[in-house]
Amino acid sequence: MRKTTTNYLACGMVFAVALVISNVVTGKVIATGIPLFGTTIALPGAAVCYAITFLMTDVIGEIWGRKEAQVVVWWGFACQLLATGLIIFTQVLPAVDHEMQSAYDMLLGQNVIFVIGSMTAYLLSQSWDVFIFHKIRNCVLNKRKGGYAWRWLWNNASTMTSQIIDTVVFIGIAFGIGFGWLFDAAMLPQLGAMMVGQYLLKFCLAAIDTPFFYLLTRRSHADLQMTSDASGKQAA
Repeated sequence: MRKTTTNYLACGMVFAVALVISNVVTGKVIATGIPLFGTTIALPGAAVCYAITFLMTDVIGEIWGRKEAQVVVWWGFACQLLATGLIIFTQVLPAVDHEMQSAYDMLLGQNVIFVIGSMTAYLLSQSWDVFIFHKIRNCVLNKRKGGYAWRWLWNNASTMTSQIIDTVVFIGIAFGIGFGWLFDAAMLPQLGAMMVGQYLLKFCLAAIDTPFFYLLTRRSHADLQMTSDASGKQAA
């Protein structure tokens, strides 16, 4: 992917769509059938969509830079607020059919504590992703010649650590505080199992996005290499 305004806008739009849709489909809980600590791991429907947002911020950060990636994160937060407001506004409008309203409330009804958990987890995890991505990237590139071959490192390290923050903060607020599990000794194992189980699956999703990260950034690095080679020849 070349460093153009059109491509930057395209990445930003993919980020925003994946983020908003992740909030829409989060009401569906996926049964994985994978046992852990005496319970079965459940994964929110948002997991796959949300993983795309980390891929997009990593691609934007790699090609356009940290500032541009952080701008997308802030605009994504604004899009999330707008989407939530529109969903709530539509929810309170009178419906022709009672069953239709009930279905809407069930699928898109906004639980306040879930919204708070989602927004908080989003800001913390995405900001950390951008920060640690560039921290590791700059460190490697400053110490290693041809360090771009190591971009799997900062791509995976940033996403995988960000997913820890996202999982712990969201589940901790939504279920730990919202459902009171944090204050119920009998439910603490369930809370811990949910955090560990969901993170393990998100860890796998983060690893899977590495080939896509390489694919989307390879052209940019080819252009950088050509520019570097041309500069070297001129200097010679």
